[in-house]
Amino acid sequence: MAGAVNKVILIGNLGKDPEVRYLDNQRAVANFSIATSETYTNRQGEKVTNTEWHNIELWDALAKVSEQYLKKGDSVYIEGQLKTEKWTTKDTNEPRSRVVIRARSMQMLGGRPSTTNDGGNVERSQAPQSSPVKTETAGSNDLNNSHNEMEDDLPF
Repeated sequence: MAGAVNKVILIGNLGKDPEVRYLDNQRAVANFSIATSETYTNRQGEKVTNTEWHNIELWDALAKVSEQYLKKGDSVYIEGQLKTEKWTTKDTNEPRSRVVIRARSMQMLGGRPSTTNDGGNVERSQAPQSSPVKTETAGSNDLNNSHNEMEDDLPF
C-alpha cells in the first residue's frame, strides 16, 4: 500500500456549548462533543436508537467561529482526522487515553442566526440554510477548492 488515510466525516449535534481557551501565544482551541445516532427496528419490532459521542477539537479560526456561533443542540458537519491522546494520571500513575477528532473543516447546519431575543442572545431560525457557512483551516488543498466550485454550479 502506497499510503495511509486518516479522515473522519461526521454530522451530529453538539452535546454542550464549545469550551474555548486561549493559549499563551493567543492561539484558540475549542473542545466540544457531538452525538451521532442511528435508529433501526430489531427482530422484536422495537425501534432501537444507538448514539455515539465524539470529542471534537478545533484550532485557531475554527475555534473562534465555534465560540461565536455554536451552541448546545446545533447541527454541524465535521471533517477531520483521528488523534489519540495519551497521558498518565498524577495521583495513581495509571495510563489513560481518549480519541479526539481534530477538525480541519466545519459546516454549520440547520438554520442561520436571525434576530436577537430579549436577552441579547442570537437565535437560529428554523428555516433551512440556503448557503451554509463553511470554514476550513489554512492549508486546504486545491482539490477541496475545485470541489467547492463545482458545487456552486449545481442548479439546486
